[in-house]
Amino acid sequence: MAIQHFPLKLVSRRMLAPTVGHYTFVRDDGQPLDYIPGQFIQVHFQYADGTATKRSYSLATIHDHALGPGEAVEIAVSYVPGGAATALFEGLDIGGTVDASGPFGRFCLMPADSNKRYLLIGTGTGVTPYRAMLPQLETLMRQRGVEVVLLFGARTPVELLYGDEFRAFADKHPNFRFVPCFSRELPENAHPDVRRGYVQQHLAEFAPDLAHDIAYLCGNPNMVDACFETLKECGLPVPQIRREKYVSSK
Repeated sequence: MAIQHFPLKLVSRRMLAPTVGHYTFVRDDGQPLDYIPGQFIQVHFQYADGTATKRSYSLATIHDHALGPGEAVEIAVSYVPGGAATALFEGLDIGGTVDASGPFGRFCLMPADSNKRYLLIGTGTGVTPYRAMLPQLETLMRQRGVEVVLLFGARTPVELLYGDEFRAFADKHPNFRFVPCFSRELPENAHPDVRRGYVQQHLAEFAPDLAHDIAYLCGNPNMVDACFETLKECGLPVPQIRREKYVSSK
């Protein structure tokens, strides 16, 4: 899959949380972006002094790749006070363009996997790759009965990115379990799968098993490191633990 440079034109945006926006683009050169769910793109821009810089964003696009590469390019952008990338995205009007490159990364579901269960663990915008994976997971659940547990950490209910989508997907698919973990505030009338605390505190509840599981870790580096150690203690070998750390940049 060739890495390309291309212009992205903003089609729509909406707020996912008080400090996270969901941005939908299309390639302004008329070409599709052929990618594998779990990959990311980079957006290139300049600081006020003219220095070139870039930021990485996992693709959140839900697309059925059996139908070919999709048109939409969707990302979730965290707003950082005083951040250069935040200023870029907040100041971008509908129809405006940014310069991007990609796709990059190997944080993807592997065709050769023969596991019985995926443990998907994320915090914040680290959940965006899992949103993009939903069509693939749906196929795997149908074709070989794979089970999926998504443990997603947020501080409060309003910061649970794509929470309604994941809950609707879980309601529709018995093999998919959505377990939101809230560190500061629980929602009213919480679903039975809601937990209080951090994702790493609840990982052992799902009894990670080296014979059946492959785990994905994405988001806050402290969470990734803590869950990585827990999974190793549970006996999962390192090749069955796939990681991507999100480091916040201004």
